[in-house]
Amino acid sequence: KGYKAAWKLCKSIRNMRFTDLKLDHLQKVVDESGKHTPTLKKLKSLFKSLFEYAVIHGIIPPEKNTVRYLDISQGGNPDSRQHIPFTKAEISHLWKVHEQSEYYDIVLMLIYSGVRISELLNLKKEDVHLSERWFFVRQSKTNAGIRSVPIAKKVLPFFTYWMNKNDCEYLVSTTDGKHITYRNYIDSYWKPVMKTLDMEKHMPHDTRHTCISMMTAEKIDERFIQKIVGHKGQNVTQQVYTHLEIEELIQEIDKI
Repeated sequence: KGYKAAWKLCKSIRNMRFTDLKLDHLQKVVDESGKHTPTLKKLKSLFKSLFEYAVIHGIIPPEKNTVRYLDISQGGNPDSRQHIPFTKAEISHLWKVHEQSEYYDIVLMLIYSGVRISELLNLKKEDVHLSERWFFVRQSKTNAGIRSVPIAKKVLPFFTYWMNKNDCEYLVSTTDGKHITYRNYIDSYWKPVMKTLDMEKHMPHDTRHTCISMMTAEKIDERFIQKIVGHKGQNVTQQVYTHLEIEELIQEIDKI
């Protein structure tokens, strides 16, 4: 599947003679791909295999195999932008105006939990435990992301509000009580909110970096930070914490 996805990106060079391919052609495919690093790595791997085959079978001379110089570090990777944590002033302003919209609350829920936006959008109410102040992330970008997340005392009222808002099985929902997809959230909720607040430079992933920055500033142990945000450094398949561990995480998240 990875190679098929990579091949689909090659439309601009698909009909070229292999002997005419140059590094610039390959770099253009990368730069215009708009893909994340995993896909770009698979794309480079595809190019590497093709060029090695071409050299072995005498289609091109060895010196024409320039794939090693292909740069996928920036390219069309949406994640390559530098994430900008929310400032203390911006967070303070969010607290001042949050009552104006329930969707302002979501920004604060993201900041004080460190979850990815996709993790929050796909969070079901059945996995939220208000009385014990934690929720379980079942769907995540990484295996380490499957974890129990403490609910900070500051944002507990927001979780309570969304739990009781409507009959939608998902915690947060659209204005008409439907599940919010990522694209729908970005276009219909995030961007309008950021524009209203004059914070258009921010994207949802900035909230995750903000949470990590705040915990670091409070000198919270790196092990707790990894557990809370589901950092890949945990190297676990699934992280289900004991009651005691949850209480420890709650104590730590309440420091920010």
